[in-house]
Amino acid sequence: MIDYMQKGGPLMWLLVLLSIVSTVLFAERLIYYHRVTIRLGEFLRGLSNLIARGNFAEALHECAGTAGPVARVIHAAIVRHEAPRAELKEIVQEAGQLEVPKLERRLPMLATIAYVAPMVGLLGTVTGLIDAFITLSGNAGGVVTTADIATGIYKSLLTTAAGLVVAIPTSLAYSFLSSRVNTLMHDMERAGIEIVNLITETPSAVEPIIKFGGRERVAGAE
Repeated sequence: MIDYMQKGGPLMWLLVLLSIVSTVLFAERLIYYHRVTIRLGEFLRGLSNLIARGNFAEALHECAGTAGPVARVIHAAIVRHEAPRAELKEIVQEAGQLEVPKLERRLPMLATIAYVAPMVGLLGTVTGLIDAFITLSGNAGGVVTTADIATGIYKSLLTTAAGLVVAIPTSLAYSFLSSRVNTLMHDMERAGIEIVNLITETPSAVEPIIKFGGRERVAGAE
């Protein structure tokens, strides 16, 4: 491995650095997405029982104790559970939009590495070929052997191979993480729709209590 690094030249070390950075980014994002992913169906079923009883305080406590963007979107809706349905939809949409940049954080860096690594490898190939031709042109005897050409090409192609070795896994990692982001965004959309339906179907939301002369009655009651 060290022999390849030495023969490939300085750009090989840059490619090694890019591979380390991409690995760290992938691991960090993978751990983060795993930590913020919840079982949405079970979570919503638990909240539906609390909301049906009008126990919004405990529902808020459950959301606050659950990590992740989905729980925060639901929390934003429950905090404003007395708002009209149209306003609740805007609330969950805004809360979801605030979570998207957090989910996509560092993914552009992975995409950049996947794009730049082959370019660095190609640059190493070009510079290696230039060095090889300079060496050949400086041969005083004017005799060029096959071994001389093969050695120069071998050294120049090392960086191209290394660039592809870095770029291909990084591209796959970016695609995989992007699919995880899309799944989480879908969960946020589903959670927003279902929590709005749960809140607006709750009797406390559709039958507000109105006070008349200090006495309470449910709106619409005889």
